[in-house]
Amino acid sequence: MVNSNLKRVTQPCLGPAHSLQSCGARTRRGTLCQKPPLNGKTHCRLHGGLSTGPRTAEGKARIVAAHWKHGRRSRAFTEARKQIGADLHAVEARMRADGLI
Repeated sequence: MVNSNLKRVTQPCLGPAHSLQSCGARTRRGTLCQKPPLNGKTHCRLHGGLSTGPRTAEGKARIVAAHWKHGRRSRAFTEARKQIGADLHAVEARMRADGLI
């Protein structure tokens, strides 16, 4: 049974008059995204048209700091660990030479 109160609209009648381009990105369903792309872009804001990533040195440093997890494999930490190991080895060798161990 068809509801006769509903109109069948073939063209959009609300919103700004923009070209009938669509984003074209694949959705999780596997279909094409139907949202219009941003002005001057080829994709919508949901599929990468909005962000261009950090461009300044401060912005890039902020991204690096945000992705920092623990630092146990950083260059500074491994160098410090090597230095501590070398110091302990030298102390142990000196104690062996003095006959303490």
